[in-house]
Amino acid sequence: MGDLIPGLPEDVARECLLRVGFRQLPAARRTSRQWKAEVESPLYSRLRRANGLSRPLIALSQALPPLATSGPSCKYAASAALSNSYRLVLHDPADGGWATLPPLPGGGGLPLFCQLAAVACGGRRRLVVLGGWDPETWTPTDTVLVYDFLAGAWRRGAPMPGPRRSFFACAAAGGRVFVAGGHDEQKNALRSAAAYDAEADAWAALPDMALERDEARGVCVGGRFVVVGGYPTEAQGRFSGTGEAFDTSAWAWDPVQERMVDEGTCPRTCCAAPSAAGLMYMLRDGHLAARDSGNPWRSVARVPEDGRAATTVVAIGDGRVVVVGAGRHGGGEQAVYVLSEETGTNGAAPSWARAVAPPEFAGHVQAACCVEV
Repeated sequence: MGDLIPGLPEDVARECLLRVGFRQLPAARRTSRQWKAEVESPLYSRLRRANGLSRPLIALSQALPPLATSGPSCKYAASAALSNSYRLVLHDPADGGWATLPPLPGGGGLPLFCQLAAVACGGRRRLVVLGGWDPETWTPTDTVLVYDFLAGAWRRGAPMPGPRRSFFACAAAGGRVFVAGGHDEQKNALRSAAAYDAEADAWAALPDMALERDEARGVCVGGRFVVVGGYPTEAQGRFSGTGEAFDTSAWAWDPVQERMVDEGTCPRTCCAAPSAAGLMYMLRDGHLAARDSGNPWRSVARVPEDGRAATTVVAIGDGRVVVVGAGRHGGGEQAVYVLSEETGTNGAAPSWARAVAPPEFAGHVQAACCVEV
């Protein structure tokens, strides 16, 4: 008999702990020193994944929907208008559940237009919130906030170095969170980049990119940090179709890649599939499109009408793709659609499943990422 659960053999006790849901992991960690050591070990995380017990969750920066102006209990209004009050929300595509994360350190809402990235540090999964604008003053911030899913708690991270940047590219690759481009407080587009190590709580400078890239999109493709699109200072809003990939092992940028997206296309909805090297998705002309490395973009499925003005596309590690948006630009209730696979049964066209969201989780979404817990 072992010490994990008195009266049970060690292997049986470990099997029991592997089945603890992600919402109960912080409580399990606080139960005893033995449980804390177990759930924090890299082996625990590997066994959860190997046995199909870890879950891909969608973390969203979502606006608090407005309250109805009448009624005895002030229910949430049916239509969620744009708001300056954002919070972090988790959606579990497997069971359709929704939940909020604990309040941020010091209280208050999320920075507007912040970026989200998920990293694995040993056996721990962390969600990192970077930059954005102060919701009260609308000034850029260099704030970094880190949520530890095992501890169930937030901490402040080392602030982003260099100029306070807005609308920068961001993605996790190789256990770090990378940021690049955007613009400074004088609206000058940037070439600079940096990488954040959440375990060490430290930043490292990267070589500058070849081109200035404001409003670029960051994705992780084949273990590399890829910056897609963007535009230089003198070409405000005229998006380039090029991209640049950072090789984390050589600590250097590859040559500029041409035609990653169409010239003039905003890359905001670009994302990469975690489990498929080189596979990217984005929205094009009302369709979800996919691109394998080096191949042209191809249409996968038409997005439903009430999600056509999508703000976010997230690829999940098990092959599914999530699209979050509304039927029109400028607000409205957010629809969350999940495409399970690119080809349906017996070659049929792929179909979408709408995730049911309670009214309190129908607010506008500014950013999202996938985190496996």
